[in-house]
Amino acid sequence: MPTPTDIRKYFIQYFRLTDYLISQDQAEQTIREGVTFRGTNILILILAIFIASLGLNTNSTAVIIGAMLISPLMGPIIGIGLGVGIQDFELIKRSLRNLIMATGFSVLTSTLYFLISPVSEGHSELLARTSPTIYDVFIALFGGGAGIIAIGSKSKGNVIPGVAIATALMPPLCTAGYGIATWQLGYFFGAFYLFLINSIYIALATFIGVKLMHYHPVETDNLLRAHKVRRIIYTIAVLMMLPSLYLTYNMLRQSRFTANASRFVADECRFPATRVLSTDATIEKGNRTLTITLIGKILPADSLNLALSSRLQFYGLTGTKLNIIQGDTPDISSMQGSSVRDIYEMAQTSIADKQVTIDSLRAVIAENRINDTISGRIAPEVKVLFPQIRNLAVTRAIFGNIDTSRLDTVNVALVSYSSTPLPAAKQKELQRYLEARLRLPSISIVNVGGSMNAGHSNQQPANAKRSR
Repeated sequence: MPTPTDIRKYFIQYFRLTDYLISQDQAEQTIREGVTFRGTNILILILAIFIASLGLNTNSTAVIIGAMLISPLMGPIIGIGLGVGIQDFELIKRSLRNLIMATGFSVLTSTLYFLISPVSEGHSELLARTSPTIYDVFIALFGGGAGIIAIGSKSKGNVIPGVAIATALMPPLCTAGYGIATWQLGYFFGAFYLFLINSIYIALATFIGVKLMHYHPVETDNLLRAHKVRRIIYTIAVLMMLPSLYLTYNMLRQSRFTANASRFVADECRFPATRVLSTDATIEKGNRTLTITLIGKILPADSLNLALSSRLQFYGLTGTKLNIIQGDTPDISSMQGSSVRDIYEMAQTSIADKQVTIDSLRAVIAENRINDTISGRIAPEVKVLFPQIRNLAVTRAIFGNIDTSRLDTVNVALVSYSSTPLPAAKQKELQRYLEARLRLPSISIVNVGGSMNAGHSNQQPANAKRSR
C-alpha cells in the first residue's frame, strides 16, 4: 500500500525541471542576444510592423499571425524579467531602453502606413485589440511563463512561436498607430494599454520562471535596490491589472445582458404570423435598451409592449427599455433565412419611394382644391367692390413661347361682366386687389366675353412667375 509520501513523490517527479534544463549561462546568453535592437533586428521589426498593418488593414488573420512570428519584440521584454530575477540592473536598463526604442519605431511605422493607406475603416481584427480584459492579463502571464521555461529547456519545441502568437505583441502597436493616423485616440489608448499588459506580464512571468528555475543572482552590494526594483515591478503589475478588471466587468455585464435578451426574445416573441427580424441589446451610460424588430402581421403596439414589458423581470431584464419596431410584408411563412432581411429592406425602400410620390401628389391635389374654391370664397367681396362682374374664375395657365419653346406659369383671372367691361383704371384696381387678396406675385385679367384687356390682351405679363 503506497503511503501519501510515495504518492507525492510520484507526482512531483513529473514536475522536476533539473534534468530537462540547460545551464543558466546558456539560457542567459540566448536572452541577452535577443535584447539588442540594432542592424538586422530593427529592420526585421519594421518589416514585421508593415506586414501586421497590412494584415489588420485587410482583416487577414493569416498575415497577422505571420507578422507575430517574424517580430523580435519578445527579446527585450524577457530580458527585463531576467534582469529583475537575477538582479542585473544593467540588463534591465538595456532591455528597457531597447523596448522603448522598438515600441517607438513600431508605432511610428504603423502610423505612417495608415496615413498613406487608402483603406481607413477598422475591421474586426483591428477593433478586437482596443478593449483588453483580465483574460489578456492571464494570456500574457501564462504565455510568458511558457516562454521562459522553453528558453531554459533542452527541448524547446514550438513553444516560442506559439507564445509569440498567443501574446500578440505586434497587432496592438499597429492598432495604436492606426488610432494616431485616423485621430481616434480611443483606439490608441486601448491598444497601447493591451501592449503594456502583454509586456509587463510577460516580464513578470519571466521573473517568476527564473526564480522557479533557481537562477543565481548577479553579485551585488545593493540588496536594498534589488528589493526596491521588485516592489516597483509588483506595484506596476497590480496597477496595470485594475483597468482590465473594470473592462472585464463591463464585458461580462454586456455578455449576460445579451444572453438574457436572447433568451427573452426566443421564449416570449412567438407569434403566428409575425417573426423576429433582428434584436439589438445595448448598454450605454448604464442604460439598458432592447430593440426588437418584427416583420409580418402588424400587432397592436400598446398591448404588445405592455405584455412583453411585464415579462422582462423574469429574465433578469428589470429596468430595460423595450423598443419594438414592426414592419409588414406578404406571405412571410414562405420566406426563410437571410432572405427575410433582404426582402424587408427592399420593401422598406419601395415603401419610402412611394411615400415620397404620394406626398407630392397630395400637395398638388391640395393646391388644386384651393384654386377650385378661390372664386367662391372671394365672390361676396368682389360683388361689393366690383358690382359689374358677373362671373370670376382664378386659375393657372402654362404659356409656351413659340420661338424659344420656354414654358412660363401665369396666374389668370377669367372675368365676365353683366353690362359693360370695367374701365382700364378699374381693371388695374381689380388686378391689385386679386394679387393682394390671393397673395400672388402677379395675375392677368382676361375678359371672357371679349378680348383681353389693354394691359394684357396681346402680351404675356413681364412679372409672371416662371417655371421650367
